[in-house]
Amino acid sequence: MKTLEKCVLFAIVLCCLLQLGQAIKCWDCRSDNDPKCGDPFDNSTLAITDCQQAPELEHLKGVRPTMCRKIRQKVHGEWRYFRSCAYMGEPGIEGDERFCLMRTGSYNIFMEFCTCNSKDGCNSAGIHRLGLMGVLTGTLLSVIVAHLLRQ
Repeated sequence: MKTLEKCVLFAIVLCCLLQLGQAIKCWDCRSDNDPKCGDPFDNSTLAITDCQQAPELEHLKGVRPTMCRKIRQKVHGEWRYFRSCAYMGEPGIEGDERFCLMRTGSYNIFMEFCTCNSKDGCNSAGIHRLGLMGVLTGTLLSVIVAHLLRQ
């Protein structure tokens, strides 16, 4: 087998293995039950949840959570926070996790909906950084492209 074919095969196998190991872990809490779930977030007594272990939702048969979410909601002047695994949508707005979907309604209701999948526990705060998997994948792709260009 040629060297190039070995590199491509290795990259395909590695990507498949990385995908299998990419179950995200998210914080799961509600500020109306636990004030530490609010902002600023205090996870000192909370356990992080493996989203692959999250129960299947009755109305979303076969859909597994792939992201974390944080919902900040103001209802009649009271702020509430919800953090959990997210089953649908995309990270952030158009893939940019720095931005959240915001909605306002009548009767002093406001909602901010943030989703992320950049790292475990990414629903703890609003700023996200490139995770280790992103760095490793980028490095691997750079090596493969450099090898292909030398041919």
